[in-house]
Amino acid sequence: MDIREIDDLPKNAANYAPLTPLWFLERAATVHPTRIAMVHGSRSYTWLQTYHRCRRLASALCKHSMGAGSIVAVIAPNIPATYEAHFGIPMTGAVINPVNIRLNASTIAFLLGHSQSSIVIVDQEFFTLAQNSLKIMKEKSQGHFNPPLLLVVADENCDPEALRYALGQGAIEYERFLESGDPDFAWKAPQDEWQSISLGYTSGTTASPKGVVLHHRGAYLMSLSNPLVWGMNEGVVYLWTLPMFHCNGGCFTWALAALCGTNICLRQVTAKGVYSAIVKHGVTHFCAAPVVLNTIVNAPSEDTILPLPHVVHVMTAGAAPPPALLLELSRKGFRVLHTYGLSETYGPSTICTRKPEWDSLLPETQARLNARQGVRSITLERLDVINTKTGEPVPADGKTVGEIVMRGNVVMKGYLKNAKANEEAFADGWFHSEDLGVKHQDGYIEIKDRSKDIIISGGENVSSVEVENSLYFHPAVLEASVVARADERWGESPCAFVTLKPEIDKSDEQRLAEDIIKFCKSRRPAYWVPKSVVFGPLPKTATGKIQKHVLRTKAKQLGPVKLSKL
Repeated sequence: MDIREIDDLPKNAANYAPLTPLWFLERAATVHPTRIAMVHGSRSYTWLQTYHRCRRLASALCKHSMGAGSIVAVIAPNIPATYEAHFGIPMTGAVINPVNIRLNASTIAFLLGHSQSSIVIVDQEFFTLAQNSLKIMKEKSQGHFNPPLLLVVADENCDPEALRYALGQGAIEYERFLESGDPDFAWKAPQDEWQSISLGYTSGTTASPKGVVLHHRGAYLMSLSNPLVWGMNEGVVYLWTLPMFHCNGGCFTWALAALCGTNICLRQVTAKGVYSAIVKHGVTHFCAAPVVLNTIVNAPSEDTILPLPHVVHVMTAGAAPPPALLLELSRKGFRVLHTYGLSETYGPSTICTRKPEWDSLLPETQARLNARQGVRSITLERLDVINTKTGEPVPADGKTVGEIVMRGNVVMKGYLKNAKANEEAFADGWFHSEDLGVKHQDGYIEIKDRSKDIIISGGENVSSVEVENSLYFHPAVLEASVVARADERWGESPCAFVTLKPEIDKSDEQRLAEDIIKFCKSRRPAYWVPKSVVFGPLPKTATGKIQKHVLRTKAKQLGPVKLSKL
C-alpha cells in the first residue's frame, strides 16, 4: 500500500543526518574541553585531549588502510585505550571488535579468524595471550596466514618486562602509533546509520561463539536511552566495573561522552577498589553483574568504607539478581536499578522501572519487585512473552511461562556469517531470547529460566532461578546455582550447588545441607526443594556467569537421587 504524505519535502544535508554516537565526543570536547574525561591511575585526560587522541587513532589507522569493511580487535581491560578505540576505530568507518580478555587462546584465535581482524590493539598484560592465539591461527592456516598488525598498550601499573617482550616481538607501542596520527584529523560520520559500528562475540559455552553485529543507529539510541531511564545527569562520575568488551560496556562508552561525565577506569574489579573509588573520586554510578555485587556486599570490613559518603547508583544485569542481594545492597546505601538484555540487544533493553508507590511496601517486598526484569526500555519498540508452541502472547497472570521476545531498533543486525542462526533468532519477526519468563498483571516481565535450565520434577516445571532466590536468603550461602539431577522417583529433582560464606564453619557439611534443605522447605513447595546439596566454588564463564552446563555434567556424574519418601 502506498503511504501518502502531506508534502513532497525531501531529506537534505540540512535536515537529516544518520544517527551515530560519534558526534557525542566532538560535542563534549567543545562544551567541556577542560573537564576531566578519563582517570586511570596517575594519568588523566580532559575531553579535548580525549577527542584529539581518538582523532589521532583514527588518522593512524587510516594510514594503515583501515576503513569501511575493516575490523580492528581490542584485547584489553578497562583502560583509556579501550575507551578511545570505541570512537577512534569507527571514526575511520571500520568496526571495533572488543575481545573478552578472560577467553582462552583457542577461542580468541577462532574469533580473530572469523572476524578477519586486520589490526589488534592489545594491553601489555595480555600480549602473550594474543600471541598464542595468533600461533594457533598460523598452525591452522596451512601456510596462508597473514598476521594482523599488533599494537601494544603500555601501562605503568603492570610489569615493564611484558612491554619490553612485546616490543621485542615486533609490536608497535600504542602511544607511538598515536603520535603518527593527526589530532585534527577530519573524520567522517557514517553515510548510513545501518552501517556496522561493533562486532561482539557471545560466550559460546556449547558451540562456537556467534559474532553479534551492531549498527550506529542502535548504538546512538541505547547511548541516550540508558542515561535517561537511569536518571543520570550531565557530569556524572562513572566507575568502569562493567567490562567495556561486554556489549561495548552496555553502550556507556558512548553515553559518557553524551553526558560529558568522567570515566574512572578500574583495571581489576575488587570490592576494595570499588569502595576506594567511591570515596576518592566521588563515583556516582557503576554497573555490575550480581556476582560482582555479591562480592561487594560480602566484602570483609577492612575492604569496605561504610557508611557510603553519598548514594551510589548501581545498574545490574547479566543474571537475575536474588532479592536477598538487592535487599542487602539497599541497606548499605546502594540504589539498584535492575535491567535485562543480551549482546544481541546492545545490553540493557528492559528496565525494572521503580514506582514511587513501592516505597511504602516492606523492604522484602520491594526487593522482590525489583528482582523482576521489568518493562521495555524507551528505545525498544516491542517486548512480549509468547507461547513457545503457538507464538501467541501468554496471559499476564505471573504464572504462565513463555519465551521472552523483542523487536525494535536496539536489536542487532544479525550474526556475522551465520545465516542459520539468524533465521532461528529472527523467526516470525521477533528476536528470540531463549529466556523463559512470565508476564505480571502490571506488564512487568520476570525471567524464570533459560529454556534448557527448567527442571521437570514429577511432571511439574521447577524454575531453577526461583529455587536459587530462596537459597540466597539463607545466612550461610554466598553463591548458589540449581540444576536438574536424575531422580529415581521424580525423574528429575533440583540439585543445589552452593558456595558458603568465608566465615561459615564448613566442618559438618551434612548438617549444613540438611539445614539448607529445611530452610527451602519453609519457603517453597516440596517438589521445588533441592533433594541434594553440593558445596564448593562455582564454575564461571569468562563474563562471570555461572556455567550451568558444567554443573549439569557434575550432577549427572553424581548419579540419580535414590528413591525418597518425599
